[in-house]
Amino acid sequence: MLSAFTARPIIELKQRDKSRIESVLAYGDRVLVGLNTGSLRIYRLNELPGPALLPAPSQPADGNGNGNGDAAQSPFQPPDAIPTTPSPTKNGQPEPPSQGQAVPPPTKPTDLLREVEKFSNRAIEQLAVIKEANTLVSLSNWAISLHDLKTFEPTEVPLPRTKNASTFAVTSNIVKDPATGIPEIISRLAVAVKRRLLLWSWHAGELSSDVTEIVLAEAIRTITWANATKVVCGMNSGYVIVDVENGNVEDIVGPGAIGGVAGGQGRFGAVGAAGMGYMGLGGYIPKPLSAKLGEGELLLAKDINTLFINDAGKALEKRQVPWQPAPEAIGYSYPYMLALQPPAKGSLEVWNPDTLSLLQTISLPGAAALHFPPPTVSLPHKGKGFHVVGERAVWKMDATEYDSQIVELVKNARYDEAISIMSMLEDALLKDKTQTLREVKMLKAELLFQQKKYRESMDLFNEDEVHAPPERVLKLFPKIIAGELSGVVEEDKDDESDQDGSTGKASGEKPAKLEVVAEQSSPQKGGAFSKYLMGHRKVNSETASLASSKMGTDKDDTASIRGGKPSEEHSHQDDKDLMAAVLELNSYLAGARARLQRVIDPATGKLKPRKSQSGSSTDEAFKSLLSSSNSAGGSDEEQQRLEHELQGTFKIVDTTLFRAFMYSRPTLASSLFRIPNFCDPDVVNERLVEHNRFNELVDFFYGKKLHRQALDLLRKFGSSDEPDDAAPNLHGPQRTVVYLQGLPPEMIDVILEFSDWTLRKDPQLGMEVFLADSENAETLPRERVIAFLEGVDPRLEIRYLEHVIGELNDMSPEFHNRLVELYVRQLRDDHGEMGEEWDATMDKLVRFLKESRLYSLSRAFGLIPRDDARFYEAQAVVLSNMGQHKQALEIYVFRMNDYAKAEDYCNRIHKTQDSQLASPSQRQGANASEEVEEAAVQPSIYHTLLSLYLTPPPPHTPNLAPALDLLSKHGSRLPATSTLSLIPDSLPVAELESYFRGRMRNANSIVNETRVVAGLRKTGLVASQALLLLGDGVPGGHGGRNRRVVISEERVCGVCHKRLGGSVVAVLPDSAVVHYGCLSRAGVNGVSGARPYSRSVMSSSAASVNGGAASVRSGSTYLDAQAAQAGSWGRSAGVGV
Repeated sequence: MLSAFTARPIIELKQRDKSRIESVLAYGDRVLVGLNTGSLRIYRLNELPGPALLPAPSQPADGNGNGNGDAAQSPFQPPDAIPTTPSPTKNGQPEPPSQGQAVPPPTKPTDLLREVEKFSNRAIEQLAVIKEANTLVSLSNWAISLHDLKTFEPTEVPLPRTKNASTFAVTSNIVKDPATGIPEIISRLAVAVKRRLLLWSWHAGELSSDVTEIVLAEAIRTITWANATKVVCGMNSGYVIVDVENGNVEDIVGPGAIGGVAGGQGRFGAVGAAGMGYMGLGGYIPKPLSAKLGEGELLLAKDINTLFINDAGKALEKRQVPWQPAPEAIGYSYPYMLALQPPAKGSLEVWNPDTLSLLQTISLPGAAALHFPPPTVSLPHKGKGFHVVGERAVWKMDATEYDSQIVELVKNARYDEAISIMSMLEDALLKDKTQTLREVKMLKAELLFQQKKYRESMDLFNEDEVHAPPERVLKLFPKIIAGELSGVVEEDKDDESDQDGSTGKASGEKPAKLEVVAEQSSPQKGGAFSKYLMGHRKVNSETASLASSKMGTDKDDTASIRGGKPSEEHSHQDDKDLMAAVLELNSYLAGARARLQRVIDPATGKLKPRKSQSGSSTDEAFKSLLSSSNSAGGSDEEQQRLEHELQGTFKIVDTTLFRAFMYSRPTLASSLFRIPNFCDPDVVNERLVEHNRFNELVDFFYGKKLHRQALDLLRKFGSSDEPDDAAPNLHGPQRTVVYLQGLPPEMIDVILEFSDWTLRKDPQLGMEVFLADSENAETLPRERVIAFLEGVDPRLEIRYLEHVIGELNDMSPEFHNRLVELYVRQLRDDHGEMGEEWDATMDKLVRFLKESRLYSLSRAFGLIPRDDARFYEAQAVVLSNMGQHKQALEIYVFRMNDYAKAEDYCNRIHKTQDSQLASPSQRQGANASEEVEEAAVQPSIYHTLLSLYLTPPPPHTPNLAPALDLLSKHGSRLPATSTLSLIPDSLPVAELESYFRGRMRNANSIVNETRVVAGLRKTGLVASQALLLLGDGVPGGHGGRNRRVVISEERVCGVCHKRLGGSVVAVLPDSAVVHYGCLSRAGVNGVSGARPYSRSVMSSSAASVNGGAASVRSGSTYLDAQAAQAGSWGRSAGVGV
């Protein structure tokens, strides 16, 4: 239990004193005691320096209401902070100190300063003070009296209209004046006189003459101020809340006997005031109690029924206080709720208003009432001390240090209470509230884990205010999950009989007794795991050490493990518990991983830039995730150390998450490898190999950039002739090729090393590493790849060069020369295997020789065999590219005897020359025309072919048939002067009919084309002249020289909007007329939208107008079209210009 308060008797009446204490008032260092004789005694409270008192009179209650009062030592409080002062005895004198206790100073708790014997003629039932008005308020003889607080002389005795008063309540608050906005202290006094509620107020210490009276439904028994303007009145039938400013009265509605309209039905079905009485007690009605709690909350109590409301009178969603005997009085001392039992029992109960738990029971014989000092509005915890009043004594209740209270609650494993109290306390009242609250929540989470409440435990570990370090959480798990961080150890039994017990094991493994090694701050309770079996696999160092719980004694544990069938059932239950715990652990690890990613980049392992503001979310994230407290430095060395520590934490989280996945859901392990992670490679490798999950292992190696290990594994399973049962999906080169395609070009050595076996196993598939449509394949070092493929298979090298040149448009001459060399070498080596494949290769060579211009012509010509008939066409292509057209045609005509290819060759060359002559502007300046003339003088390619047909070199003879065919088809391209000289004299003229017909048609076509062009040019000239003279005929378009502009007397300038009158005007090209002086602004104002003509043009146009081109018609001026078009000037207003 808790020692929240210690009772110190400060006033005790002597035995010869026959008076009784009726009321107490404490303010400052003064204690006023009202006696039943009407006397008032004034005491001075003495401060007791030195260590705090031991809570001897205040004993924390156990289940029977007894306590031990010993202070507790815990991680939150050092041993030297434990109170050692002896507690005082009943008569106020301290007992002799024992050894090790501090000696108190020889002073009494209080000194009697004065006794006012005639203060009242009856018992003083209630006392209160209005400090701002220096006024003492008392209730005696059923009336309210006001006395001076210093002299105790009466000022208002009795206060008017207070006869038959039963109780009163005072309050002081700082309120802003609505008129001036200046804050002032306003004190109010509420007096209950039967059914009437009387209200007085003090403004700035002056009593107001206005008295407010509010009449309620029945007699008022208790009064409690809810706030500065509302008061709660308790009656026999219920409670009401009264607004003192406007007099509104509202019933407090709630469940039970407390809520409801006055006179309504109660909790037990009784009606009215009589229904609340007890049978056989003469109609006794319990007193309605009320107390103001913290933060605008009030507690209402009648008998054992309670109701929590806010200061507006609305019921709160809270359960009732579970006290068994009805309290005599209730109160509140920050942050606890108090209940005083009847004097016969003589005990004070301390309750938590949040959890409604009983925290402490203090034995105070004869205690009958509670007195609380006036609260301080701004600092409610300042009034945490209060007094308990008995007939013969007054106890001062001193609150112990809040830190020691938390320590005591933690020692007794009351974590919920500690968390609740710390959440209610202000930060300044605890040494380190944030860290202490975090530590207590982690202790609670450990306790929940031991109670097998795994989800609640992990959720608490993962709270934003906790963020428990992974090391702290993983100590609760066995080595199969936590590895070396496990707090569960294995102890081998020395008794050989345990090895021979009927455990059902076929192997000779030793059964193990396991126990949890908890932290010093963690409560030693049972609830972990006892045993875990790995089935048919051999148990290793990780899987053999699983945690067990100390649910009972060691003897019971040993018996459960040895007992055959009971042991199997127990092991099965432990497996289920471990599975449930691991499933909940996954959520915690995912949350810890998300928090780490806010601090450190998992891809690079570097710290992310932190916010400049202190206390940012990033700072809190890495502070909470590290077990060390001094890890938030700012220097480079400290930043590196922090980065190293965070990397270690990230490694712990990811490795544990992998173990948890492998234990609970192995299929999820691969998802962890597809993202950047810090998993321990050794642990992952061992566990995945153990479970034959090689696909996931390859993914992990790829993510960790351990490519050589992954490729070794793929080669091991892929290069075998038969699939391995352990990894059938890895058989063949498919997976290796896909893996190599994902590697960057910087790893060319690894790519080439492991591509070798894939190319030999399946060349078609293996080449996808280099031919894939991906950035990695396109950016590989091509020289290295070509050299590598040369050593594997030249055909693969050809395929790669074709891809690089044809698809990637590589312009390197070395690659073009190499491809020509490989083509020729392959054709020569496959000489004896001529077929479709050979012909296809030859076609590729010829086509490449035609299209490429980057290979060396001399080198290519030297590589091609000259006497091999199969390479004649390739020779011809090379000679053609070298400009040796005659030699190329000789190959077609004399060696290949293929006149069709010779003609096609001429057509291709002629087309190329025509395209060059057709665009002489692309050449440089004056040389263009000269080149055209030279090309026209030089004989065409057809003339060269014709000469080879008709005048061949020896020993060849003329061939008239292809020559005549050439003349008939391309006669127009063969000039007559040079062609007729080649024709033999013996050839009949009739054979040349087709040639002459073609020549004549060509000449006529040229003449006709010239005539057509001349006619088109004449038509264009006529259209241009008509447009100039007549215009285009479109409204608003170009008017030509026939354009006219009419200027009437009403026409205004388009710029200044004034009448043109007799001013000089200018006409713009769009027929807009403006003043000549406004002409410069016409384009600015956007009247016409077109720039006027220049001034020189206007002057010449004006001259032509003055020459008589204008005429006067009926008071209007017509300007000549030429002058209007140029922008002329002239005089209007009925005079011709």
